[in-house]
Amino acid sequence: MGQLLSATPTTDPETMAAVKDLVAKLIAENVVVVFSKSYCPYCAKAKATLKALGQAFTALELDEIDNGSAIQAYLLELTGQRTVPNIFIKQQHIGGCSDLLDLKAAGKLEKMLA
Repeated sequence: MGQLLSATPTTDPETMAAVKDLVAKLIAENVVVVFSKSYCPYCAKAKATLKALGQAFTALELDEIDNGSAIQAYLLELTGQRTVPNIFIKQQHIGGCSDLLDLKAAGKLEKMLA
């Protein structure tokens, strides 16, 4: 029989608990968190938008850390979003780059950040 392939990486329960704790801590302790990949143009645009507003943020580059794929798998479970950037403002998931830009265009982003 063939092996069953999973859409998410198989990670031991201890690692997943650590991933969940890390994500929860980042979201709780930072006004803005961007789960990102260093080579992603949408991530770069989202981070540039926040910088242009003078907004401090924490960015976690998932392609540069060992448990990045496990974090991305957990974010999919948490938010229903598979892609990066995956952005949280004041503990609220807002989505990705286009969602951030839509909030900015509507004049809502600055209010959220205030």
